[in-house]
Amino acid sequence: MFKIKILLIAAISMIPSIHYGQHTDQINSNRPGETMSAYSVGKSVIQIETGVYGIKQNHSLLNYDANGFGIDATLRWGLFMEKLELIADIQYQNEKYTTLFNSTNRADFKQTVLGAKYLIYDPFKNYEKKVNIYSWKANRAFSWRQLIPAVSVFAGANFTMADNPYSFSPESSISPKIMLITQNHLGDGKWVFVTNIIADYVTTDYPSYGYVLTLTRGFNDKWSGFVENQGFKSDFYSDAIVRGGAAYLLNKDMQIDASISTSLKDTPSALYGGIGFSWRYDANYQEVRINIDNKDSDKKALRRAKKTKKG
Repeated sequence: MFKIKILLIAAISMIPSIHYGQHTDQINSNRPGETMSAYSVGKSVIQIETGVYGIKQNHSLLNYDANGFGIDATLRWGLFMEKLELIADIQYQNEKYTTLFNSTNRADFKQTVLGAKYLIYDPFKNYEKKVNIYSWKANRAFSWRQLIPAVSVFAGANFTMADNPYSFSPESSISPKIMLITQNHLGDGKWVFVTNIIADYVTTDYPSYGYVLTLTRGFNDKWSGFVENQGFKSDFYSDAIVRGGAAYLLNKDMQIDASISTSLKDTPSALYGGIGFSWRYDANYQEVRINIDNKDSDKKALRRAKKTKKG
């Protein structure tokens, strides 16, 4: 019996431990929140995240109302490697702008951003959670590794056309946007906390600096919910926004969502409500596995097993 146990241990130790790439079994969308996740969609994977929203604004000092709708779309493409993702983020808005003296319609691209995201650090790379077969309590204990975030950076550019009513300048421009992204998986992955620290339009006369904090909770295999706080400040426009919503998984490659947002100030006060859809195409994805076994230890275990068998 002792020999059988030794051979079994040696055989198990020869099985390599694996760590999968950033591609997940189910779609992982940034919607319906505004944060950008630290992980990419995976090499050769294409993902589209789009939605429509309604907006109602009122400015207590300037005495205007703005009511309308918008369409936003994000294209994410994993290219060259698992850690790299190309991103195109576009938002179009159409609204009726009413003051005390007149009423006009304005419509244009409120945002057009092209850029790339790169994963700098993944705390789960080459890590395998060890299971204690003797203690249920030890397996349920808090893991300090949860406090170590994945870290990514995003670098891109804003493209603004001339005479855009949502721009601070009547001239066309290209200005940089950079972002630091962190992501923590808490409670064995049931909770996800994402932070974005943003510097936008940094070379213009009105640079904007802000943050987005998102806490997401997975309730079961289909449903998830989130709460979010966003703030940004510039000499052109500053605001603080709270947001909440839920997402439902239709299948492993499709998700629908709904959200509602409101500003914390009345200059202007703003109320948003929207629904969205995310879709992933991963037919060309090839599973990436990173071997993290200890080959020297495996060889030693096998030699010990052979000696025991001979004995």
